[in-house]
Amino acid sequence: MNVHAPALAGAHLPDEQTTAFARDAIDDLSQRPKRLSPKYFYDATGSELFEAITQLPEYYPTRTELSILRDRGNDISAIIPKGAALVEFGAGATTKVRLLLENCAIGAYVPVDISRDFLQGQADVLRKDFPGLDVYPVAADFSAPFALPEAISGLPKVGFFPGSTLGNFEPHEARAFLRGARRILGEGAQMIIGVDLEKDERVLYEAYNDAAGVTARFNLNMLVRINRELGGNFDLSAFTHRAIYNRDRHRIEMHLISRKSQTVRMLGTSFAFRAGESIHTENSYKYSVERFTALARGSGWTARESWTDAAGMFSVHALVASD
Repeated sequence: MNVHAPALAGAHLPDEQTTAFARDAIDDLSQRPKRLSPKYFYDATGSELFEAITQLPEYYPTRTELSILRDRGNDISAIIPKGAALVEFGAGATTKVRLLLENCAIGAYVPVDISRDFLQGQADVLRKDFPGLDVYPVAADFSAPFALPEAISGLPKVGFFPGSTLGNFEPHEARAFLRGARRILGEGAQMIIGVDLEKDERVLYEAYNDAAGVTARFNLNMLVRINRELGGNFDLSAFTHRAIYNRDRHRIEMHLISRKSQTVRMLGTSFAFRAGESIHTENSYKYSVERFTALARGSGWTARESWTDAAGMFSVHALVASD
């Protein structure tokens, strides 16, 4: 039983997605330690802020992954079947997928993302730039089961999951996602996936604590969204962004730290904070190539190819569904 059901029932929430956001936010902020799911970073503002992060000089993953996709474009195009449907899990801006659309004979593109407005806007732009491409956007939580459009049922399926988003999952969640993606894509499917690699801790720290403070604004925007959509009264000046590297667990952790003792309300529920108390908003796990390929193998996928940049900062993997 959801102990917060009375508050949710009286809130007159406008749609299913907002109701899910409210339920998750109340439950997560009631935990010890407090947390919020990173999937709720990506409203329209959060999506725009993340795209700004990808342009920062400290943030190496995007430009490094792009270099691999460019340099290995011929290798990737040789793997993807002609006329395949490309299903992008957690589609954001179209920079990376454009490299595949330009190099590979894709029959249809299915971007899947929770942010409906941002998704539709990106899909409209792609239709103009690739007039011969069928684009079927799906507004859904890509970490949960969803149905593919009937229009692509007869096409071979290739998943696309760039950006090291897999690192945001706990290892058991990453395995569950990969198993779920295999079920959604079906027998004989393939997957192109980006995975961030272990590296010098200073490089990691600077990537998530940029000098311009864009990552801090991205993190704090979660509270802005709660205030706007769920009637919260978070004082943004009373929280600060912090990102640290947890060496034992091979991950960057992002937190929002309460600057003082305070009480915040949302949908009739109060949440007390001690000075220095954290809301844990995101993890970003870093892998070795060997640890990732073992994770994939245990999740119903076989590594077909793995590529890294010359400095060994990032990796892109081509997986095929195991028999």
